[in-house]
Amino acid sequence: MTERKNTDIVKYIEESIEIVEKMGIKVADIRSRYVKLVLPMEPNLNHIGTIYAGSLFALGEIVGGAIFLASFDHTKFYPVVKELTIRYKRPGTSDMTVEAALTDKEVKEIQKTAEEYGKADWCMSLEIKNESGEVCCLVNGIWQMRKSGA
Repeated sequence: MTERKNTDIVKYIEESIEIVEKMGIKVADIRSRYVKLVLPMEPNLNHIGTIYAGSLFALGEIVGGAIFLASFDHTKFYPVVKELTIRYKRPGTSDMTVEAALTDKEVKEIQKTAEEYGKADWCMSLEIKNESGEVCCLVNGIWQMRKSGA
């Protein structure tokens, strides 16, 4: 991807959904078929001083849209989340990160299916980690890419 396209994607992820902007989710790294997002502690603290569970869930969900933008043509397709589960393993006591990646083969298969049938699902199992690299949450999801106008 060109640097200009990455800049546009980062701006879209960080600013197009008001709640994501309010949570302060930022793109730490983005390149073709890969994205890393960061959720800061502030303003996401709960009543006991750890990161609010809903913010962690949102981080696990929004990464599907981010990896879509890093992998597919958003002028021809759009993403939706179909299913998402999260297992909280330990409290979030620092900024949190999540990384997602798709292989070239996965991207080609998903795109081919979406072009043929108007939509295609993809699954990801992800880890939300604290600053020390400890896994705090396990996320399993199914996202769907749909053909625009389909």
